[in-house]
Amino acid sequence: MAKELKTNAMRFLDKNKIDYSIQTYECDEFIDGIHTAQQLGQPLDVTFKTLVAHGKTGNYYCFLLPVASELDLKKAAKSVGEKSVELLHVKDITKVTGYVRGGCTPIGMKKQFLTVVHISALPLDSFFISGGRIGTQIKLSPNDLVKAINGKFEDIVL
Repeated sequence: MAKELKTNAMRFLDKNKIDYSIQTYECDEFIDGIHTAQQLGQPLDVTFKTLVAHGKTGNYYCFLLPVASELDLKKAAKSVGEKSVELLHVKDITKVTGYVRGGCTPIGMKKQFLTVVHISALPLDSFFISGGRIGTQIKLSPNDLVKAINGKFEDIVL
């Protein structure tokens, strides 16, 4: 892959010698994760979305969950030791993460936030997450991801 096509997420994975592959798709603007998975022929249960939230303490957190699932804010808050968390407003995503909506990934953000991956990823050999820009997905081991970013697995969906 040409160097200029790499995202911060890919550079992070390369630097940390983590195996991954990418899948790209044609997309001019944001489409949700379900449509992305369908477009790429990926099962919904191995295609994860990244949601960013902030807690009462002012700290930010990333939550990765299957694209067809909904984040349980109470479980999410408990998983990061907060009384409550609120999803980041779309207009703030780029400012906080460095990524755009639809291209947000927990890897290579401006600052590494505590990341919680839904426990359904634990037994998977690999899963798909955003690659750091719209139109790019990264396939990697959930365990490799969690280890590399000091994340954890928890039950965070409704």
